[in-house]
Amino acid sequence: MRRSVISIFIAALVVLIYPATALAATLPRLGTAGNYAVLAGSTITNTGPSWITGKVGLSPGKAITGFPPGTSGHRDIANGAALQAKNDLITAYNDAAGATPFTTITGNIGNRTLVAGTYKTTGALSGTLVLSGGGVYIFQQPSTLVTASSSRVVLTNGAQPCDVFWQVTSSATIGTASQMVGTIMALASITMTTGATLNGRALARNAAVTLDTNRIIQPSGCGYGVPASVAGPSGTTLPASLGVPLELRGEFPWLLVIGMGAGIGATALGVISARRRRRTA
Repeated sequence: MRRSVISIFIAALVVLIYPATALAATLPRLGTAGNYAVLAGSTITNTGPSWITGKVGLSPGKAITGFPPGTSGHRDIANGAALQAKNDLITAYNDAAGATPFTTITGNIGNRTLVAGTYKTTGALSGTLVLSGGGVYIFQQPSTLVTASSSRVVLTNGAQPCDVFWQVTSSATIGTASQMVGTIMALASITMTTGATLNGRALARNAAVTLDTNRIIQPSGCGYGVPASVAGPSGTTLPASLGVPLELRGEFPWLLVIGMGAGIGATALGVISARRRRRTA
């Protein structure tokens, strides 16, 4: 009986743990850069009541302006922690840039549904991009990344913000009222225009991060904890939480069901084995 129970338990554990283990091997190695919601090389400039839930880092630059009216978590400015994060960002950026094999997408990135994988994209993002299913998503942008106004990235069927990465060879511009998801790693600058939100990270290697009344929430998961709570600016109309996307609400928790089923099966097997032993006694 014990051997049967142990075997079932191990099988259930493998079923639950294997997907996370397999996917973790493909994640860019963010290191300490993953501890930041915003990271820049030259300057961080904000206009309006931007609200950042997560840490802010800047190195080697020292100029950070617009806080207040903006609010954020802890700030590392031109110190050892910020320098280390910038070095780790280089590693993650190179990991994403070198990821293979990849699928090429020409033209608009939006108005399509994609599964986990690596994509080399050449156009802008307009409309809605749906990412469906668990796994790592890497988007390699050989030039600039531009999202049109009110464009959005939607996660379904278990896709997670911490698993989405945008590697931008030049600069990224997130359009007005866009709803962006994932870690943006730009070689140059990142500009978020009025009202754009980001469930992820804005990490600029060499230049500036520019904000204008934006909501940024550093994603938890993928080895990183939940960022410390940050109070919003006075009178802000920005959302307190970007929350669970509407498309994810009501998703059926298959992994939980599998785990519960394995436990029930092990218990039932134990009861049956005990009864048989009593009968033969």
